[in-house]
Amino acid sequence: MGLLSRLFGGAPKAMPVHVDDSTFEREVLRSELPVMLDVWGPDCVPCRHLEPIVMRLAARYQGKVKVAEVNAAAAPRTTARLGVQGTPTVVFFRRRREVERVVGFRGEAYLDEVIQTDLLGEPPA
Repeated sequence: MGLLSRLFGGAPKAMPVHVDDSTFEREVLRSELPVMLDVWGPDCVPCRHLEPIVMRLAARYQGKVKVAEVNAAAAPRTTARLGVQGTPTVVFFRRRREVERVVGFRGEAYLDEVIQTDLLGEPPA
C-alpha cells in the first residue's frame, strides 16, 4: 500500500500503522486508542480505492483513533483469527474488542460515521 499512497499525491499527515502476525496483538488488541483495522489484499481492486480514504482517516483522527492496515496475504494467522473471508474488510476495535465490521468497499462518509459513533461515541457531524 505504501507505493500506492505515494502515487496518490504525496504523503499524508499520518500514515496507518502496518500490522502483521507478529504485531497484531500489540498494535490492535493492546492499543490504548480505539483502532480501525483495514484488511486488504494485494490483488484487490476495491482495496486500492479504499487506500486514499484510509490515509485521510488516519490524518483526520491522529491521536484519537489508531488507523492500522494488514495485508491479508502476508498475515494468514491474523486473517484467520479475525475470520476475514474477503477483502477489503475493515474491523473496528474499542477497548480491545471488535465493535463493528465492514465487509466490502464503503465510502469515506460511512467509515467516518462508524468511527464517530462506534469508536468515539460522538454523534456524526
